[in-house]
Amino acid sequence: MPTWIVLAIFALLVAAILYYVRFYRHHVLGENAPEKKIEVQILDKQSVAVIGTKPGEDDEEYWVYVQPTKGGPKREFMVGVHYYHALNPGDSGVMTYKGVTFLHFALQRN
Repeated sequence: MPTWIVLAIFALLVAAILYYVRFYRHHVLGENAPEKKIEVQILDKQSVAVIGTKPGEDDEEYWVYVQPTKGGPKREFMVGVHYYHALNPGDSGVMTYKGVTFLHFALQRN
């Protein structure tokens, strides 16, 4: 087999791997995503125990489940303990996020 074919296949394999990593970082991890604000309603919240934490580390993760008030898919975001305790199901407000990272929630008072 000619060496140029082996080199071409190897180059295509490397290009495919690099493209996959870039795609994964951009679309799954939300790397370089723009900051967005959207009106949402809190659907539910949940705390999940983290196994194998070291002393001094947080032994729970806190999640909120939201749905845009103007329609759209339900989403989940990991939040800090202060947001977890401050927000309740049924609350509405403006949420700021970047990709899959929760940044802020401004509660709307009726």
